Amino acid sequence: MNAKTFYLAMAVVGTVVPWLFFGSFFALNGLDIPLFLKSLFANGAAGGFSADVLITIVIFWVWSWRDAARKKVARWWLVLPASFCVGLSLALPLYLYLRERPEGQKN
Repeated sequence: MNAKTFYLAMAVVGTVVPWLFFGSFFALNGLDIPLFLKSLFANGAAGGFSADVLITIVIFWVWSWRDAARKKVARWWLVLPASFCVGLSLALPLYLYLRERPEGQKN
């Protein structure tokens, strides 16, 4: 398996796994976005984990924006809605997938 295929597979896994949890939350509570956001910080453990991931996403946005400019990555901005709708588990492998060049093409 080449790197590009691996990144694409991880983007799929990184979408499905979080949405198994998100889906069960929304099935139980409806589309209650304020409750969803409040639940991210329901206790110290959840709050610490959520804060860690949110900070990392912001760092990833800045890094990917700068890296995409240097590497001329087309459609790098897709990581923004990916991180809002799913999270870093989709955004990072998606960016790495977009960053890969076809065989034989130089950076």
